[in-house]
Amino acid sequence: MKRIIIFCLAAIFVAGCGLNKQARQIEALEKCTYEISSADSIYLVGRDVSQMVKNRNFEISNMPELALALFRKNIPLKARVNLKISNPTSTEAAINQFDYIVLIKNQEIANGFVNQRVTVPAGGTTEVPVRVNSNIYSFLSNGKTMEEILDFVRGGESGAAERKGVVTIKIKPTIDVGGKLVKYPGYITIDKEVSSKILF
Repeated sequence: MKRIIIFCLAAIFVAGCGLNKQARQIEALEKCTYEISSADSIYLVGRDVSQMVKNRNFEISNMPELALALFRKNIPLKARVNLKISNPTSTEAAINQFDYIVLIKNQEIANGFVNQRVTVPAGGTTEVPVRVNSNIYSFLSNGKTMEEILDFVRGGESGAAERKGVVTIKIKPTIDVGGKLVKYPGYITIDKEVSSKILF
């Protein structure tokens, strides 16, 4: 509630008209639920992780590029995380663009910016693709962390025991207030337990 008040004060400063509508949209935005519905197009050092898991050959020994990437301290990760936003309110929620941060075990692995208008109708659901492009060397250089990640990914193999882990996504939306773009104060945090089966 405190953040809504701060945001409304910012809206008053930017534009004096249409405040009630904007305030309702802000409240709707805060009441939305956010869920990671799937992840696809996952490439680690240029290799298709999903395909390797499907072929049941996701092993470090099959990725000589990873050893070289570790030596160079540059492990590129590219992926698409599909974020499902559900709006339980009777007011449409709209985001003009947003910044995001992706964390695993409270350690940041990626951040970026999505310059796309997202509209979530009242009582409706919208899915937004978030493209991740990051160097995850600092995250994977810890041997224990790397082994936990490999164990999680192997859980996506057919017949393998399912693995679960917590992924955190923080988003800072920007909305249109009287023709001016205003950033939401702070981040909306989404903590979700995800299954290794999400890789498919």
